[in-house]
Amino acid sequence: MNAWVRFRRSLDRLTLYVPWIIMATLALGSWWLVRSLPELLPTDPDRPVRTDPDYQLQNFTIKNFDASGQLTRQVSGEAATHLPQPNELHIQRIRIFAQNELGSQLNAEANEGISSDNNNESKFTLIGNVRAVRQADARTPLTRLQGERLTALLNEDRLVSSLPVVITRQRDVFASQTLDFNTRSGQYLMQGRVKATLMPPVEKPMSPN
Repeated sequence: MNAWVRFRRSLDRLTLYVPWIIMATLALGSWWLVRSLPELLPTDPDRPVRTDPDYQLQNFTIKNFDASGQLTRQVSGEAATHLPQPNELHIQRIRIFAQNELGSQLNAEANEGISSDNNNESKFTLIGNVRAVRQADARTPLTRLQGERLTALLNEDRLVSSLPVVITRQRDVFASQTLDFNTRSGQYLMQGRVKATLMPPVEKPMSPN
């Protein structure tokens, strides 16, 4: 009888350690799985990133609208090629229309454009025979820009260039080595060697008495 009691007591003490034994077994299994995972899923750090085009477009137009259904942006081109690395869309004969909530409108075109949309930054680099027109409104007159390379930051309503640009504002003409043009307000910052040709305002003919 005493032997049976001692056996039951030993068995009761043993059951106290059963949860610890199970937890230790699970921990050991998890450690083995983590150690084995790199071997089960081998990686190749030297594998080159894909750089060949993954899709192409022909004679396309892409439109963006705001919540009210108003057209805010339109990008067109004769052809386009997307490169997954570095996530760029190369567009031939690009044409851009953009309009902000204030009604300021911008039209731009170039021989080539490179679109990159990272971190919600809509950026277009216009290359070759670039022409941009900021339409006249109540705040500023019609403004035209010409150059060989311009960067359009549409989310910021800006056109910037580190190359020479010619700006025509009504009859006045400016030539600048660099440009930072705010298409929302119509103001622009020119740096470097700046040349200006200022024309006198056109006088309206007097009406006969």
